[in-house]
Amino acid sequence: MYRFLVSTRWFGWLLLVCVFAAACTWLGNWQMNRLDEARAANQIVENNYDAEPVAYADAAPLFDELPAQRAWTPVRLDGEYLTDDTLVVRNRPLGGRPGYEVLVPFRTESGDVVVINRGWLPIGNEHAGRPDVVPEPPQGRTEVVARLRPAEPTLNRDAPAGQVASIDLPHVSEVLGFDVAEGAYGVMARETPAAAEVPQALERPVLEEGNHLSYSMQWFAFGVLGFVALVWAARQQARINREDREEAAKAAAAGIEIKHSAYRAPRKKQAPRRDGQPTDEELEDAYLDALEREK
Repeated sequence: MYRFLVSTRWFGWLLLVCVFAAACTWLGNWQMNRLDEARAANQIVENNYDAEPVAYADAAPLFDELPAQRAWTPVRLDGEYLTDDTLVVRNRPLGGRPGYEVLVPFRTESGDVVVINRGWLPIGNEHAGRPDVVPEPPQGRTEVVARLRPAEPTLNRDAPAGQVASIDLPHVSEVLGFDVAEGAYGVMARETPAAAEVPQALERPVLEEGNHLSYSMQWFAFGVLGFVALVWAARQQARINREDREEAAKAAAAGIEIKHSAYRAPRKKQAPRRDGQPTDEELEDAYLDALEREK
């Protein structure tokens, strides 16, 4: 019944389904890998975000090179803000609103200079392309607790004086005209003494896994459905082949009976069709004559 499956045509269909299933499996595994990455990122936030601050003396190497596992680590720094060198980062939305982020260099007691992101400001109403007011940080000796973030990639965009397109620390150092730590910067959590006015604090990272698991299951299901569709098509073909054989057997049996019959009633002649085409009765007679000749 299923001998037709060994044909070249059906082997090609099987090969096509196997390729389709392999592609679906690859996409499903890719989504699972993205799920693992999202869970790992969430775990880093859970481990570090609310941890006890680390003294700058112990965390100083992290500002030069920040391992992924140490992101969001709180660090306690003592020193002073270099207020005159404040920069503004353009195009930084927060909660769906356009705005800016404020970067201020901070010189530690050891003499190192790191960049502190003090928070977010909305777009200005009085001055186009810049915030109306940039709150100044505390003057003199200040203690800052900031969470570490890696430097951002370079954006090939121009910015007005006193502004940058991203927190690309090598570029920030170039704009400032002096060296700053280029591996990481700090997002301010708190500062002592507190300033009279501060930018809006940046939002806590949202812990979410996304739809990677459901997408992965869908791709795996599509791969299985390819084989289900092939089996269904094979069963349909087998049914069609069986019906064809049964019809052929009935026709053959009818031809054998007519051949051995001693008498066959004369066929009733039909008036020829005006369009010159054979009538249904003539087609039937031709079919029966052909069966008799085959016997």
